[in-house]
Amino acid sequence: MDNLRKLEHLLRAIPSGKKIIWDLSAVVDFDSAGVLLFIKYLEQFKAEGLVEVLGYSSEQMDMYRLLKKGENKTPAPKKEGFLEKIGKHTIDIWIDIKEFMAFIGHLFSAIFKLLFHPKNMRFKEITYHAYESGFSALVIVGLTAFLVGMVVAYQGAVQLAKFGADIFIVDTVAISVVRELGPMITAIVIAGRSGSAYTAEIGAMKITEEISAMRTMGFDPYYFLVIPRLIALMISLPLLVFFADIVGIAGGLFAAKMQLGLSLTQFVDRLYEVLEVKHYILGLIKAPVFAFVIAAIGCYRGLKVSDNTESIGLQTTASVVNSIFMVIAFDALFSVIYTEFGV
Repeated sequence: MDNLRKLEHLLRAIPSGKKIIWDLSAVVDFDSAGVLLFIKYLEQFKAEGLVEVLGYSSEQMDMYRLLKKGENKTPAPKKEGFLEKIGKHTIDIWIDIKEFMAFIGHLFSAIFKLLFHPKNMRFKEITYHAYESGFSALVIVGLTAFLVGMVVAYQGAVQLAKFGADIFIVDTVAISVVRELGPMITAIVIAGRSGSAYTAEIGAMKITEEISAMRTMGFDPYYFLVIPRLIALMISLPLLVFFADIVGIAGGLFAAKMQLGLSLTQFVDRLYEVLEVKHYILGLIKAPVFAFVIAAIGCYRGLKVSDNTESIGLQTTASVVNSIFMVIAFDALFSVIYTEFGV
């Protein structure tokens, strides 16, 4: 090992294309590094010309065979089986659920402490995030709700026209948009827009160690980063749902006039008959729950970002996917509850 570089320099200087006699009879100590060097240049010399090796001892030959046998042989990576993959994914999901429940516990603890210390409420941050997640999202939410209302009206009109029940298109659009489609579509749009923004913002702060600096100075990140976003979204999402309901019904009105020729007066009169206030209330009840889920998942994924930029993309994607799934799951749960209570 000590002479390895010197020996390699000497071997590299040997001219190629001539017969080489390599005599090892005077070598008294031959470690594995020397054998590997010998193997490397022996193959090189053989490729370039004739080589004759002399003075090989039995111990040297045994070491040569041992290392030659294992040369360039790296253990092939073990291929994971189907059940092994399922097991690993299951463990990862279980760990993620446990960490999320710990996050929720810390969040409720921070909220409970905030109730007894309201001076710690960050009203400026709440106002800012309510504007960003609410008012700034009016255009995309309104456009989406309008198109959804149009689609429902167009598809329903085709079927209802077959039975001469054109007027019932108002029932279809109004109740479906107000009770189900308005809250759910709005929550999905906000999950993709604001939920992902929460993850990216907090994740960037995690990478730049701003969150570590906050903890070092004695500031709880939950007070400054999580709770303001949570409260802001729980305020703005119900307002967005109310706006989406109105615009969605307007889209249905537009489609009904174009497809069935219903006048504005006919549509509004029927709307007064079928759309009770309770339908609006039942739809709006979902909004704070959806907002809590979206904000909690978005902030949790942001805090999960590790010390590399690739992690931001992965956690942002996970945030959107998890939020949309949970919104749909909670919407299904609300539907079951409403059905059981007959409302």
